Amino acid sequence: MAGSKFHNLDPGSRAVILAEFLLLVGIFVIGVELLRFTGFKNIPNYGEGILLLHCALFIFPIQLSILSVGLYNQKIRETFRGVIRRLLVSVALGYFISSVVYVLTPLNVFPGNFREVLYATVIIGLTTIRYFALKMRYEHLGRKRILVLGAGERASIIEKRMRRKSDRVSFEMAGFVRMQGDSEDGIKRETIIELDQPLESFVLTHGVEEIVIAADERRANLPVDSLFLCKLRGVEITDIIDFIERESGQIAVNLIYPSWVIYSNGFHSTNYLRSSLDWICNTFLGLIVLFLTWPLMLITVLMIKLEEGIKAPVLYSQERIGLNGQPFNIYKFRSMRTDAEKDGAKWAQEKDPRVTRVGNFIRKYRVDELPQIYNVLVGDMGFVGPRPERPAFVKELVLSIPYYNQRHNVKPGLTGWAQLKYPYGSTEADALEKLKFDLYYIKHRSFLLDLLILVRTAEIILFGKGR
Repeated sequence: MAGSKFHNLDPGSRAVILAEFLLLVGIFVIGVELLRFTGFKNIPNYGEGILLLHCALFIFPIQLSILSVGLYNQKIRETFRGVIRRLLVSVALGYFISSVVYVLTPLNVFPGNFREVLYATVIIGLTTIRYFALKMRYEHLGRKRILVLGAGERASIIEKRMRRKSDRVSFEMAGFVRMQGDSEDGIKRETIIELDQPLESFVLTHGVEEIVIAADERRANLPVDSLFLCKLRGVEITDIIDFIERESGQIAVNLIYPSWVIYSNGFHSTNYLRSSLDWICNTFLGLIVLFLTWPLMLITVLMIKLEEGIKAPVLYSQERIGLNGQPFNIYKFRSMRTDAEKDGAKWAQEKDPRVTRVGNFIRKYRVDELPQIYNVLVGDMGFVGPRPERPAFVKELVLSIPYYNQRHNVKPGLTGWAQLKYPYGSTEADALEKLKFDLYYIKHRSFLLDLLILVRTAEIILFGKGR
């Protein structure tokens, strides 16, 4: 699920979201009617806003929790047992969220164990929907048949980056057409088509619904007349960069050319009103997180002291590069030994031997990042954005990776699109891969995408996938 808007989702995900929404509405309505039937009084009518508020407090925390554990991701790689586990976590989290709202507000809770019965029914209903959805392979709903014009270096990114079945659930590959000027070191294992008929005839004969332009040499080399006829007949024509962006949620930096940036949608400007709203939202969210997590931070301080002694420092600060390339100091709970960088700055490694036992735990559950709430409150960072990097590494990466400096056009964040989509990395090649996701975020950033990133970050925390 790369897009942040409902109409950008694949048909399968949309169908599941709507089915589960209708299920939750149906369970709530039937439950209310059963209360009326059994003689409970003071049940509000449907025309009254209070009943709609109760309904919203029942439905939206559950669906938001389902989103947060990744069950609305089209490319989820889970067994049915794993899906059930996530559903149980989602319903429990939804129940907890709505219970907190009922405790903090004067809303009247429904009588008896009515809510508990509703949530138990939800578990059964959602499990049933997911069972039939998986049986019917819902992720293949609306699957397109793709033909790629090109079999060289630009086209090979599909073969290299979309090898697994889960990467191709939304499309079926008809083949790659070798074009004049294509590199010989391109497609190796995919089907290469030698056209012996006009392109439009092949497209109609083989049921092609989308053509991806991926020729290495495009100038005066594309069958423009055939593409025109295909377009008139409803075949979608897509550039390889847009295709990769749509299917993988990243921008292929090595394929970008200036005119694509100029004419593409996105990369919206930041104005004073938007910056002010961002600061207000980040500050409000920061205060809430601080209120909820200060006991956890106190426990973390005690754990660090117990492991390394009463005089051991709890926090450490590092200079990082932020908005518009301006440096600032970032604060974290110390998860490495005090002599971790006695030989100078080093990339952090997976299973880094410099990390302490307490450090391993707080890294796994992202607890080490909590002091950065201070950075959010003073305006150096937001909750969502590219992760800020150290000046020494930035100097190297700007020289070796094209467009790397563009990630500093937005405020850095505690979490980001790259952290959700790419595993732990500690090399220049990893920095390039993360940049592809950062540029996607910068191009598409919106309130809804930020919300998606925040709730999906909950999956990392809930299931201990922190890095």
